[in-house]
Amino acid sequence: MSADIADIDPRATIGPGTRVWHLAQIREDAVLGADCIVGRGAYVGPGVQIGDNVKLQNHALVYEPARLGDGVFVGPAAVLTNDEYPRAVTPDGRLKTGDDWTAVGVTVGEGASIGARAVCVAPVTVGRWSLVAAGAVVTKDVPDFALVVGVPARRVGWVGRAGHPLQPKDDGVWLCPATGAEYQEINGELQDRI
Repeated sequence: MSADIADIDPRATIGPGTRVWHLAQIREDAVLGADCIVGRGAYVGPGVQIGDNVKLQNHALVYEPARLGDGVFVGPAAVLTNDEYPRAVTPDGRLKTGDDWTAVGVTVGEGASIGARAVCVAPVTVGRWSLVAAGAVVTKDVPDFALVVGVPARRVGWVGRAGHPLQPKDDGVWLCPATGAEYQEINGELQDRI
């Protein structure tokens, strides 16, 4: 951990083996699991909860009260927002303080990936093992294993646990070309095939 060149609040909890790089900021009461990597210039807001084996690439911004599951990837300069109705001032023109708004968070499920410069507009949930393409703007919940692209983000396919786009096999069965794993689509949702 590079605590001497990063800004880590003493009230934050940093799991064993987690590395925090130059100019990153970890705020009060944030909890990071074991074996995470927090890249240069990344930001983790107060009280954010991050699982094990998470990678926040350079300049990723994770605002409170975000929740990230194990194995999540957040690409360079991606942003997880927290304000549904952003304003600098109140209707009467007074500068807003923390008491003038309620933070809402982004939830990212296990193994999901958020591409470079993507924006997740709170409150949304990004499902397990899904993939948000670089530059996408997520304004609605993303199903497990979904591949979403564009502005606003829309599902264009499915991905497996390896992150590769799945290929249709037959009768709602999808195949991962990288691992050979099979997935079953039922009522517009994808799940591991048992």
